[in-house]
Amino acid sequence: MDRARKEKVVEELGQIFEGSGVVVVSHYAGLTVADMQDLRARARSADAFVRVAKNRLAKIALEGKPCESMMDLLSGMTVLTYSEDPVAAAKVSEEFSKEYESFEILGGAMGEMSLDRAGVTAVSKMPSREELISSIVGCLGAPAANVAGAIGAPASSIASIVSTVEERANAA
Repeated sequence: MDRARKEKVVEELGQIFEGSGVVVVSHYAGLTVADMQDLRARARSADAFVRVAKNRLAKIALEGKPCESMMDLLSGMTVLTYSEDPVAAAKVSEEFSKEYESFEILGGAMGEMSLDRAGVTAVSKMPSREELISSIVGCLGAPAANVAGAIGAPASSIASIVSTVEERANAA
């Protein structure tokens, strides 16, 4: 790889480290090409990405970044799983590691916070952005539904009373 290409890779990695909500570092020794394609497909479906890069170039890209603390994790055959959503990449990595024993999660970073293995597991158990948004919308919509139900309830009671009186009048 020539110098210009290396500089471009360092720049791309720097953008990943700055713009991602979470970056998970894992060892992938022992995975086949098909396994890596499976990981990439799962990541893609969760709006996450997978990147294999030379550790030396990744360390250069990490210098001065908020997640510089994860530099110690970059040794051996490492793969980066990252996403803008602070939970998506961690969930993909956790699920993948359960099925593939040779995929070993080392840790990662969430902004300036360094994550160890247990930290990545904890992040993966958090609700995703979409789940949080739907629960907030549900909380906001529930009072409106209750008000509408309360307003509609007397009308339905009156209607049932009128119906009962009408039935009795017709029967008599």
